[in-house]
Amino acid sequence: MNVPIMRKIILALACSISAPSFGADIPVPDNVDFKRAIEFSNPDNQHLQVDLAMPKNGQGPFPAVVCIHGGGFRAGTREGYDNLCLRLAQQGYVAITVSYRLAPKYQFPAAVQDCKTAVRWLRANAAKYHVDPQRIGVTGGSAGGHLAQFLGVTMGVKAFEGEGYNEQSSDVACVVNFYGPSDFTKSYDKSVDAKEVLPLFFGGDLTTKRREHIIGSPLYWVTPFAAPTLCVHGTEDKYVAHEQAEWMVEKLKAAQVEAKLLTLKGAGHGFNGEFQEKADKALLEFFDAHLKTAK
Repeated sequence: MNVPIMRKIILALACSISAPSFGADIPVPDNVDFKRAIEFSNPDNQHLQVDLAMPKNGQGPFPAVVCIHGGGFRAGTREGYDNLCLRLAQQGYVAITVSYRLAPKYQFPAAVQDCKTAVRWLRANAAKYHVDPQRIGVTGGSAGGHLAQFLGVTMGVKAFEGEGYNEQSSDVACVVNFYGPSDFTKSYDKSVDAKEVLPLFFGGDLTTKRREHIIGSPLYWVTPFAAPTLCVHGTEDKYVAHEQAEWMVEKLKAAQVEAKLLTLKGAGHGFNGEFQEKADKALLEFFDAHLKTAK
């Protein structure tokens, strides 16, 4: 595969509801305090970091949102969600965007464990960053949507916790999942790149690692204790089929968990223009309803 095509695929997988902005070039609003590259964990000498945005005004404690980047579990960076973190901080949230270990060097469940560790780190530092530890939500797009959803359905499952700040909980109060897959066993014939991506994440395809594909699928972990969830998905998504969101929402509802699906007719994998506006609005409304009104 030539370089331009590979770059296009990686960018498509890594896209989020806001266009990525990187490094020192990102404009920081006057009413937001933005901290870059805070190390929260160091598994296998990987020095995992978060970027953190918080309101300058008010004492809090504020609700918080953990943002998880996409990239097919093998690419992408936390900086892709810097803009969203800044916007959330302007709306009264503390927001972090998280680095996690990538495939193929690090296979499932390393990425899950890193994201749960980031939630625990945030709780451990709640006083420092004026966070209400009872009001932490999570969001992500594509692979990040999967990881966000996975956190919402595996609360209390020790196998996925990882190490660091284990005196804290990795529970999340709610999930906003942008076009993240829910059932990997049904992805291979529905996605343009599943045959390339999933064997790297699980160490084999369905013929050799079916059990791992099942364990790694959020759909199979749904219980009545799952977090309230909003799924946002386009009908023309060629990477993660829209039906993946339908299955997730249906399964959550069957378990008596609050779940909503915002279908964006004609949208692909990643949003812009009118689709982005609708996605942004839905995200803020969902988090406001579940985090700002929580007692």
